[in-house]
Amino acid sequence: MYQIDDFEYIYILTLLPLIWICFGLLLRWKKKVQMSFSRPELLEILSPNRSKFKPIFKLIVLSVSLFLLVIALMNPKIGTQLETVKREGVDIVFAIDVSKSMLAEDIAPNRIEKSKRLVSAILNQLASDRVGIIAYAAQAVPQLPITTDYGSAKMFLQGLNTNMLSSQGTALDSAIDLSGTFFDDKDQTNRVIFLISDGEDHSEEAFNAASRAAELGIKIFTFGVGTEKGAPIPLKRNGIVESYKKDFNGEVVITKLNKDILETIAQATGGVYQNGNNTKEVLDFVSEQLKAMDKKEFEAKKFVSYKDRFQAFLIAALLFLLIDLFLFETKTKWVQKLNLFNEEAN
Repeated sequence: MYQIDDFEYIYILTLLPLIWICFGLLLRWKKKVQMSFSRPELLEILSPNRSKFKPIFKLIVLSVSLFLLVIALMNPKIGTQLETVKREGVDIVFAIDVSKSMLAEDIAPNRIEKSKRLVSAILNQLASDRVGIIAYAAQAVPQLPITTDYGSAKMFLQGLNTNMLSSQGTALDSAIDLSGTFFDDKDQTNRVIFLISDGEDHSEEAFNAASRAAELGIKIFTFGVGTEKGAPIPLKRNGIVESYKKDFNGEVVITKLNKDILETIAQATGGVYQNGNNTKEVLDFVSEQLKAMDKKEFEAKKFVSYKDRFQAFLIAALLFLLIDLFLFETKTKWVQKLNLFNEEAN
């Protein structure tokens, strides 16, 4: 089996017919000029060492050299062996809080941006695990189904914002239940939800949802983003803070990290709560947890390993160029004696 890396270089070969046409026109012009100068018999006497075959032979050598050089530029590859690659990992669903409370700036630049950067950093260190993404506020909506395409995951991740859901709040139960539907492989022993939130839940169903997830063999790891001291929720226009969110009494709302509910959810499924404010600590924690889990083989592919073979064509092209360089258009004496090209001495 073989393949070509840069097939577009083949168009350079269109120069070969052009070169031969120009050569033919040049020979015709030379002959016409010579005929106007003298008869062919006299020209043979005046230039006895002039070869009739050498110019054509030099052109053939040059054409072969150009052909080989183009083949080298195309970089042909030949398959050497059939290799099988197995991918093992766990299924991970990222449930990301996009409620208005995530706009609080007690963590720079704000909670939502911190959460997105945290998930992106985790994706960067994953190798063969499958990932999915959901966003939630008062309700949860799917963003990316389970996949190994980390590029797509990052693209969908960047599109998350606090304006994507009209209904506000933090329904952790909805996020957990929807995440549970993402796991499409019944044989997968390790199903993981990474739930990123400030923990401001406005329902009482989070623990029950966590219990349902535990029955399905799902383990939830929660990451708290924000501080227990809290911060107001800025209302911005064109990047400028105009005011802060207020309650019905006109008081500025202070949103705080509620790690207790996040710890309760994690413990209900055998998972662990981790403070999400320190990215390095989170990455070390995730790496440690994933290494301890059994990996399932969910993908095995066979492919041919190709090796470059342009070197031989390049060396051959340079060799023919050297031959053309040292090949003169006069008759060669020892070849003349052999009379290989019917170049009889006068």
